Amino acid sequence: MFRRLSSLSYALERLLDLCNPLEEREKIQIKDACGRVLASDVLSPENLPSFNRAAMDGYAVRSHETRGASQSSPVRITEYVRVRTGAALPEGFDAVVMLEDSFLRGNVLEITAELTPYRNVSRIGEDVRSGDIVLSCEHRLRPPDLALLGAVGIDEVEVFKTPRVAVIPTGDELVPRSCVPAPGEAREINSIMICSYVKLWGGEPQLSGVIPDERDAIKEAIKRCTGSDLILVSGGTSVGDRDYAPGVLDEMGELMVHGIRLSPGRPTALGAINGTPIVCLPGYPVAALASLYLLVRPAVKRLAHLSDDTQRREARLSRKIPSRPGYITFARVSLRDGIAEPVMVSGAGILSSVARADGFVLVPEDLEGLDEGEKVEVHIFE
Repeated sequence: MFRRLSSLSYALERLLDLCNPLEEREKIQIKDACGRVLASDVLSPENLPSFNRAAMDGYAVRSHETRGASQSSPVRITEYVRVRTGAALPEGFDAVVMLEDSFLRGNVLEITAELTPYRNVSRIGEDVRSGDIVLSCEHRLRPPDLALLGAVGIDEVEVFKTPRVAVIPTGDELVPRSCVPAPGEAREINSIMICSYVKLWGGEPQLSGVIPDERDAIKEAIKRCTGSDLILVSGGTSVGDRDYAPGVLDEMGELMVHGIRLSPGRPTALGAINGTPIVCLPGYPVAALASLYLLVRPAVKRLAHLSDDTQRREARLSRKIPSRPGYITFARVSLRDGIAEPVMVSGAGILSSVARADGFVLVPEDLEGLDEGEKVEVHIFE
């Protein structure tokens, strides 16, 4: 039996209390910085552009000489310079007339549009001014951000250290993914899902080999995770004869939660050993995914200085979602034209229900399901 079933909100609160944002920093080159989180504001050392730049192909001209130009009454000038997009605007000129608004007859340029000063010109500092904050602290760097940094001459940035997340798969029945499982065996698949999500959420997964369902083996595996910022144990979390993970956690540190009013995901446990947070995830893949999204995701993101916002969409249910009163239900749904179609509400081991889903709906614990046609908020899977 579980000691006491905790609410999801209580379990999350206890876990986040253990996960303080990491303050260690390092300097890295921008070529290695995609996905990393800035540890300080980045100021531009120069203007962008650093010169007045032609914004399109055409002719550099003096704007006052185009006054009154029109299709019916073109202006003719003899002092101009042919320029291409991105070229420096020649000294003494303050505008660029587009090719389609001009016609060259010998050495005379006919202009059919009046220009204002700096028309079709990117001015010095128009994009970024020297001293501007280019990117703010705690911003997660994306490919366009790296291009911007390079454009203003920055090749190195200060970032927070990436949270190190130990992943320990357990189970006597587990065999490598490359093997054909015999009756009673199963391929070890949770770790590839867990590690992939940890990376996506800003962490650095550190995967161990498969650990057998033995108390001492699990202890030793956890001891080897010294230096990790978060430890995830997959499998062996329920109350069976071979479910040792919660007991090991209780023996080595503090077991704070064992059993959550979440379906699927009830066997989830969490606590800490010497201040390091540990989450024991159920072995069934869908139950593990529910706990990953609702507990581990916020924890990893907090360690990494990232917000826990999820992409959400409103939709209407195509049919009823049944649920168990007293439990939050993690219901997978597919989306099409604003309609949410439940994929399979029950079945903690039915992995295809996740592969076919676009996201999930959380049915509150005080409801007996959600009715057909009801408006719901769908959390989109990453």
